Amino acid sequence: MSTSSLSRLHDALLVDLDGTLFRGSEPIPGVAEGLEQSGLPVVYVTNNASRAPADTAAHLRDLGFAAAADEVMTSAQAAVVMVADQVPAGSKVLVVGHDSFRDLVRQAGFEVVLSADDNPDAVLQGLSRELTWGELAEGCLAIRTGVPWVASNTDATLPTERGLLPGNGSLVAAMETATDRTPLVAGKPAAGVLRAAADLAGSTHPLVIGDRLDTDIEGAVAAGMPSLMVLTGVHGAADLLSAPPARRATHLARDLTAVNVEGEDFLIASAAEIGASARDGVLHVDSVPDHLGNVPLARSVIRMAWAQDVDRVDGDTPGITSRLTDAGFVVG
Repeated sequence: MSTSSLSRLHDALLVDLDGTLFRGSEPIPGVAEGLEQSGLPVVYVTNNASRAPADTAAHLRDLGFAAAADEVMTSAQAAVVMVADQVPAGSKVLVVGHDSFRDLVRQAGFEVVLSADDNPDAVLQGLSRELTWGELAEGCLAIRTGVPWVASNTDATLPTERGLLPGNGSLVAAMETATDRTPLVAGKPAAGVLRAAADLAGSTHPLVIGDRLDTDIEGAVAAGMPSLMVLTGVHGAADLLSAPPARRATHLARDLTAVNVEGEDFLIASAAEIGASARDGVLHVDSVPDHLGNVPLARSVIRMAWAQDVDRVDGDTPGITSRLTDAGFVVG
């Protein structure tokens, strides 16, 4: 039976960047063409709050993606949308973060202030590599007055060529310690940035695409949106098998080009049957159809493991064990 492609079943693609579109400075082969072929509106969704939408779009174009500034949704943009629900237009907002974040706040019709002595009506916090103790101190004083506080994201670390460096979440944690308060969060895994991205595309049935369970997929679950997990970035099939319900993707594929594939069902819930049973917290696989392997087999194993409420898998024969390993699982 023919299966419609994912691009035919949705009205927009909300797409993560690093690990989904590119790795480091290299685009993932075929992905740019796949987005264009889909024919759908695309919103590029990122937790990066230290780069303006136009700069993000320019970076994507350098990598071969047909991205415009008005197709980018950053966590900083989503934070501005969220603060607009908290305070009236024209309110004073103290921004603890990059100058590009302040520009977004001004463009939204708010007055940007630099000191808690200016009596701000809200505080926005996002990552800046030039952030000073003094800026954190002003934010701390303002937050302690009880005004709304919105963080662009709570990513604990920032990947760089030198390794993992402190991310905005680490700075938010410092402010939480200093103020005894917890902010509203706009970026993934909170739902705000994805809902803002769907609104930007005028979408009622978007598909979220990403590689990370703890941001992209958890964010999709929080927003009540279907998601496609791709195996080109941080997390793999074994991670998805052991994921709690709040981090479970609805679809699984090798890469984003799957959105245009006709005749293959990437939905985990309808994956092919395999012979398996749960014993002692492990899914023991005893038979697999000859045609089933790699990602399709991964979907089948994950479907059954979730149904049996187990988070490990093993093969009953060396041949099945080898096929499970090829599908991305750590067996035993």
